[in-house]
Amino acid sequence: MTDTSMKIADKKSCENCPIQHSAVCSRCEPDELRRLEEIKYYRSYEAGQPVIWAGDHMEFVASVVSGIAALSQTLEDGRTQMVGLLLPSDFIGRPGRDSAPFDVTAVTDLTICCFRKKPFEALLVSTPHIGQRLLEMTLDELDSARDWMTILGRKTAREKIASLLAIIARRNAALNKEMPGNGMSFELPLTREAMSDYLGLTLETVSRQISALRKAGVIELDGKRRVVVPSYEALLSETGDDVDGGMIA
Repeated sequence: MTDTSMKIADKKSCENCPIQHSAVCSRCEPDELRRLEEIKYYRSYEAGQPVIWAGDHMEFVASVVSGIAALSQTLEDGRTQMVGLLLPSDFIGRPGRDSAPFDVTAVTDLTICCFRKKPFEALLVSTPHIGQRLLEMTLDELDSARDWMTILGRKTAREKIASLLAIIARRNAALNKEMPGNGMSFELPLTREAMSDYLGLTLETVSRQISALRKAGVIELDGKRRVVVPSYEALLSETGDDVDGGMIA
């Protein structure tokens, strides 16, 4: 990680944290939060800047506070495949692992709450609330990875776009402690270029399918990036998923 790729952000209070209800520390008692406060610091990145490269030594683990980061893997011939997105409250790094398994890059302007790695690993042993929440988040991430295998391998272009919009809508609602429903709206955090890269589609296909969903009344666009969902059920019906089970974001 280079010094030019990030800035140390001003320290923020846990009480005003926008991800306090869904992050790895969401179940901590006040005394546990105080212990986390002692080992935390914030870093901010501009869109396109690297957070860490695969194979680099990791001196921290972190939660995404705002913005989106991409997980990607570079092949021997230089090709790069985006393998995941990190949204607000998602966790970066693996306790017990010294090096980063993937490249992590800021897709948008990004702020992360970092914890010094060794003290955090010690807290996992002495603070069950942190370990339990991290286990839940890890299992959710595993389910999400399996869902993305279906999205990338079996779904049509329209279903891929609808699935991504549904995931972002659900995550946005969860951060606001709301249930996803009719009339909900959110800022689309990805450019259409980033969406095409992540979903394995061409830019033209992404634009065409977003326009098709808009013309069908499934979504409305308020400006360039704000998406309004008149009917949440209609959006889910476009994903190709079994609506009784649904996908885990």
